[in-house]
Amino acid sequence: MKNIKSITLGLCLFSASLFTVSCGVDKSGKNAHDTGKEYTSAYVCPMHCKDSGAAEMGTCPVCKMDLVARDKHIENGHTH
Repeated sequence: MKNIKSITLGLCLFSASLFTVSCGVDKSGKNAHDTGKEYTSAYVCPMHCKDSGAAEMGTCPVCKMDLVARDKHIENGHTH
């Protein structure tokens, strides 16, 4: 029984360390996935659909939501 608890604890710690390492945050504090045009364009989809960013206002080709100004979308630290 003690071995099962030790193994379970070890697996939990290992899983937690993998999650921490692979969460996608680089040393600058930015998410590694925040580099596509769905994150960097002047207008972005609120759902960040793949390849949905645009230089001017419009709708997302994937989910059909209205694109929003990137600056306005991230002004609160992107904590929506």
